[in-house]
Amino acid sequence: MRKEKVRKIFLSLLLGFCLVFVLSARFSFPQEKSSDIEEMKKTAPKVFIDCGICDIDHIRTEITFVNYVRDRKEADVHVLVTSLRTGAQGREYTLAFIGQNRFEGIDDTHKYFTESTDTEDEIREGMAKALKVGLMSYVAKTPIASRIRLSYSDVVEETASEDKWNYWVFTISGDGQLSGEESYKSKSLSGSFNASRVTPDLKISLSLYGSHYQENFDYDSTSLESTQDSLSLGGLVVKSISDHWSYGAYFDSGSSTFENIKFGLTFQPALEYNLFPYSQSTRRQLRFLYKIGFDSVRYREETIYYKMKETLWEQSLSITFDIKEKWGSISTTLSGSHYFHDVSFYRLTLFNILNIQVVKGLNFFAFGGGSRIHDQFSLVKGDISLDEVLLKRTQLATGYDYFGAVGLSFTFGSIFTNVVNPRFGSHGYGGMQIIID
Repeated sequence: MRKEKVRKIFLSLLLGFCLVFVLSARFSFPQEKSSDIEEMKKTAPKVFIDCGICDIDHIRTEITFVNYVRDRKEADVHVLVTSLRTGAQGREYTLAFIGQNRFEGIDDTHKYFTESTDTEDEIREGMAKALKVGLMSYVAKTPIASRIRLSYSDVVEETASEDKWNYWVFTISGDGQLSGEESYKSKSLSGSFNASRVTPDLKISLSLYGSHYQENFDYDSTSLESTQDSLSLGGLVVKSISDHWSYGAYFDSGSSTFENIKFGLTFQPALEYNLFPYSQSTRRQLRFLYKIGFDSVRYREETIYYKMKETLWEQSLSITFDIKEKWGSISTTLSGSHYFHDVSFYRLTLFNILNIQVVKGLNFFAFGGGSRIHDQFSLVKGDISLDEVLLKRTQLATGYDYFGAVGLSFTFGSIFTNVVNPRFGSHGYGGMQIIID
């Protein structure tokens, strides 16, 4: 009898809960009185955001007056976002608004600049504002424009101020790592200092880097220690001549236990021609870079050519082609160099990155490269122990190297991606996405 009473109470509570849930769903969130808003939203521009470093969820949350699609061919507006690092270590974002389908031929370009001290939130807020401004040209041609409200904030006039750093930007960094177990331990230290000054007419970059890496092994009463040290100081000076030409010089100095270099100094004047104007460099480049100069080297141990020091003159030519369009992107660099005293000492290097949107929803990517190597002057003479080979303590002779990868991705389903649902994080993994550039 008592169990029957408990059961009735439980059923009545369950029925009450269901009733409250139904009523709350029906009355707490009433439907929009006028259905014309939803109909109007259907006429809003379809937008595809082509940006690998943007916070897309934030953009969809802040800009709700367009329809977002996940395939570029379905879009009325393809927004292609590219970026370059500025002299102050910030970013110059170029937002190319490319009209297609019903907005075919209506194109526009906007710039958005960030500073090195800007937070992630400030950057994504600024990006959202830049997108809003650029999209207005398309929204204004649709019925949903009647729902847009514009506002204007007076700009505070900036007072003239002198840059006490004269465009110089300095960066200091360092790190240390430690790991181990009963029979193995490793530690590493590295640090760097960078200084740069970038103006439209002159670019100066200086860098200092040093590292120490050590491993210790204990096996069967045998102890083994492996260390690698390197130190380098390099720089670059570039002077603009025109929107296609520039000239300058590279220099580099340093030492490396792995490469058997006690001290090396390289100096190379250079000349570059870009077939496309430098102002278009975020979208397309075809650059020809010629360098000529010398390498002066002192070795730690005698080389296979019986040298402890030498000075070598060389020249090189690099051709770089970069293009980013709606269909994808291509980046290719082919470079070759040789030494004047004997042209049989040379190196050829090819590096490629390819990303193509083949058909609707199908993307193909590939990257890879390799080198034909015949200029290893610093190789140590004599036999190299198995320990040195396995621990990669000494550079080995080789005629080539290579690497590569290919892949495909295919996405299908609803073309719209307006909805943002942050629960359980991105794809259930939780947390925020952190991108290190």
